[in-house]
Parts: sequence; structure tokens; C-alpha cells
Amino acid sequence: MSRRKLSSEERELWNKVARTARPLPGRKHARPDAPAEDFAAMMAPKPPSPAKAQPVKSGVSPFAISRQKPEPTRHHPLERPVKKKLAKGRIGIDARIDLHGMFQDEAHAFLLAFLRRAHDKGHRHILVITGKGASFGSDGVLKRTVPLWFSLPDFRPLISSYESASRQHGGEGALYVRLARRKGDPE
Repeated sequence: MSRRKLSSEERELWNKVARTARPLPGRKHARPDAPAEDFAAMMAPKPPSPAKAQPVKSGVSPFAISRQKPEPTRHHPLERPVKKKLAKGRIGIDARIDLHGMFQDEAHAFLLAFLRRAHDKGHRHILVITGKGASFGSDGVLKRTVPLWFSLPDFRPLISSYESASRQHGGEGALYVRLARRKGDPE
């Protein structure tokens, strides 16, 4: 990015704006009479240092995770024929879990334990009921965060794909989840 020199009028205007701004916590205070280029350089966001960047740990609260930027998901959507067969009952739902009404921490632990048990039993298709949310004008917290949890390291090896459920299984307040095959299981 090339930077041009500010004219004296622009520098004066910038200094007026700079005097009204408060630095973020932990940032150095800039002198408003300093040249504008120096002030802009000090206030520019710094890239995170590699030493401070840490991967998300499994012990991290799911409430904190919902505020973090999620990793790109590695799950594919459920194939259309499979979703139709699930909706019509041609493919059975092996297990279902109802999370709505739970707090995030409670739902996170409950869902992870449930998916591990279902995966160990060899189940393939699960219905996860999150609820649609009771707040007026907003979708539910679990409806938003459960798909984010699926891309976390604890959940990722258990799940092959997921998709919102059909209307008779809860619609937007539920998810069809296809669990990954266990190692050694025939395809």
C-alpha cells in the first residue's frame, strides 16, 4: 500500500480528529502535535505475533468460542438424496438429542458426550434439536453456535456432514448430522 504525503490542511484536520480519539487499552498515547504519518503508524493495527497465537483448546468455554472467528468448516453439506430420504423416513434416524432450553456450557458438554457415544455405537444419522430461539427478532444462540462447534477439534473427527432438518423433524431448529465412519467399519 503506497502512502501519499498529507497536505497541511489534511494534516491539520487529522490532528483535530486525533485529539478527540482515545487510544485502545494497552496502546501508546500519541502526541496530537506529532506528524500525522507517525500518529497513523502508531495507531495502525499490529498483526498478532506468532508466539501469542494459540489454537483453540478443548477446555475453552463454548460461550467464548461463539465470539471467536470460526475456522473454515471442513464438513460438506448432506447430499440432497440423503436429506430427502431422512425427511421421508426411508433412512432411519439412529439417535436424537434435544438441546433447547440448555445453557451453552451445558449443551456443549452434553452434545459432545452424546456424539462420542453415538459414534462408538456405530450410528450414522443423528438429529440434533437446537430450538429456534425465543427472543423476538433473533435466532437462538444454540442454533447459531452448534454448527460452529462442529468445526472444533473435539467434534471434527466425529462428524462427516450436517444440514438443517426438514420441517417434520424441526426445520430450522434442528440439524441432521451424519457421523463419520469408525475406522475399520465397512463402507
